[in-house]
Amino acid sequence: MRVHDVDLRLLRIFVAIVECGGLSAAESRLNIGRSTISAHLSDLEVRLDVKLCKRGRSGFELTETGRVTYQASLELLQQCDAFATTVASAKSELSGRVTIAIIDTIVNDPRCGVARAISALKAKGNNLQFDINVCEAREVETAVANGRSLVGLGVSRHQLRGLDYFPLHNETNFLYCGQGHPLFDCKPAQVAKLLEKAEVITSNYMRDKEVRNDGLNYQNSAMAYHDEGIAHLILSGEFIGYLPEHYASYWVDKGMFQSILPDKYSYQIPVMLISSKNNAVSPLANAIIEEIKRCHSLCV
Repeated sequence: MRVHDVDLRLLRIFVAIVECGGLSAAESRLNIGRSTISAHLSDLEVRLDVKLCKRGRSGFELTETGRVTYQASLELLQQCDAFATTVASAKSELSGRVTIAIIDTIVNDPRCGVARAISALKAKGNNLQFDINVCEAREVETAVANGRSLVGLGVSRHQLRGLDYFPLHNETNFLYCGQGHPLFDCKPAQVAKLLEKAEVITSNYMRDKEVRNDGLNYQNSAMAYHDEGIAHLILSGEFIGYLPEHYASYWVDKGMFQSILPDKYSYQIPVMLISSKNNAVSPLANAIIEEIKRCHSLCV
């Protein structure tokens, strides 16, 4: 088949559906309704004359053809973006899609220079499109590794081959409890005993458990994959959990959160600017990296 603009648009929608894990989950990312997304997906299946996925009450699942099409779509869209960037660079213009994968809640950190970097890039080119994908920590690296994002801001304990990691700053995490929890405003002599019974939230950062070495019991009934989920659980007054200091400070200042023995229960995660070695010659990727580094240095 010949690939037209409408096909590229449908492929981008298809990629978003796959990455979000279904049509409903893709609504907020695409900013269009589920029925419209479903119609676009059906149009793509008709144009390709294939069945891309199974969807219904049993959930969303790619067919084998759908998996192949997804990978091919990624490659095609990356090539299109690379073509636009190369042509723009030949004209000494900054153009293309500024794709950034980033962990949640980092916008609360005053040291984060992403907003300033976006403003600086916007001033350099009128033909830039911005795509910010907020995702889990492990997904940031994956997005950069497979080319979905030019750069990522995230955390990493085990760096992946083919990626470059530039340390920006350390994020300090403390153990918190909320109002209503037995540990909130308890007497110092009771803390150790109450901690033995406390349910600790299992989080996406469990790979850092060996770094914490806090001796707490993680066999519990609460799990969250984002900091916002952890905050909801702590606010319930039923669980305790680790959160970045810059994010938890909102509730601490309101007297709703309290850190638990901060000298003992805390750990640091290095926040990294992550980029692909394959993009070393990309003018757009280099511009993004340069601006994030520059703007971050102004915020630290």
